Amino acid sequence: MYSFCTYFDRNYLTRGLALYTSLVQHCKQPFRLWVLCFDDETYDILSRLALPNVCLISYQEFEATNARLLQVKGERTLVEYYWTCTPVLPLYILEQNSQVDLITYLDADLYFFSDPQPIYDEFGNGSILIIEHRFPPGMGYLEVNGIFNVGWISFRRDAAGLSALSWWAERCIEWCYARHELGKFGDQKYLDDWTTRFPDVVVLQHKGAGLAPWNITGYSIVKRDVQLWVDNEKLIFYHFHGMKQSSSWLYQPVSGGYQIAANHKRWLYEPYIVALNQATWKIKRVMRNFQTPTYNLPFSKLRAVMEKKFDVIGGTNYLPVLRQVYATIQAWYRKVRYRRFAQH
Repeated sequence: MYSFCTYFDRNYLTRGLALYTSLVQHCKQPFRLWVLCFDDETYDILSRLALPNVCLISYQEFEATNARLLQVKGERTLVEYYWTCTPVLPLYILEQNSQVDLITYLDADLYFFSDPQPIYDEFGNGSILIIEHRFPPGMGYLEVNGIFNVGWISFRRDAAGLSALSWWAERCIEWCYARHELGKFGDQKYLDDWTTRFPDVVVLQHKGAGLAPWNITGYSIVKRDVQLWVDNEKLIFYHFHGMKQSSSWLYQPVSGGYQIAANHKRWLYEPYIVALNQATWKIKRVMRNFQTPTYNLPFSKLRAVMEKKFDVIGGTNYLPVLRQVYATIQAWYRKVRYRRFAQH
């Protein structure tokens, strides 16, 4: 049985549900997913949904077992505190569940496109599994944020695995901030020297695990029938880092200057948007007043959406509608301007 864990609050609730749905769809082995809920609303909604194979952890229950974690909570931003909790969560699960031999932490914005078994096959009898960012040529400067990505990281219940996990948790409680300082950055930069610091560390080589906006330009992505391939290896999961929802129908796929090709949007992002919408419908069946968190999009960027100049998608069926909406707004605006000019 696979043992996974993740965390999120209401802002990432639909993404967490999409992650779960993708695991249900593609995992050929049974799995269990522990979810740390960072607010009461998330815990309440997930409790009502009663998802099979999901174990809920309230933030109160989680924090009650670690006094030092509570001490630093007030000193950090919300995101920094969440990062601080990254290594503490899998350690907590191993301490609370003696039957779990191998725990894998997943970022909530991952989405699976095929069975993760090849990752475990490559991991073998290793103690720690980490995945590089794999920045393509010309983007190596981004390693200042870390050589390895924390999106997927596995620990076995053995001396090496527990040692690394405990060390990482201690370091994050001591210092975990969204800034660069003395070779540190958040929870991620601590992993840079793990291949020499700890034994039995496996750096995953499978190209279908860890595909993300920061490295997708370095690979050949093709679709054969319904399966996506990354340099002739099956795509296992994609990391939807930086994706923002501006309304119920408008999405900004990436931020930070990354470029996503049109066919990649169609193959990767459109299925993910469908999954997010389905997650929203599931939530509203148990909590009607739930509002999907959105990010404000200035009108200038909305105009660019209509003109296909801004890297935003909302599903191909929406584009003609958006253009018509924009044309109507533009015509109304011109009429108002003319009337004001005529009055003067």
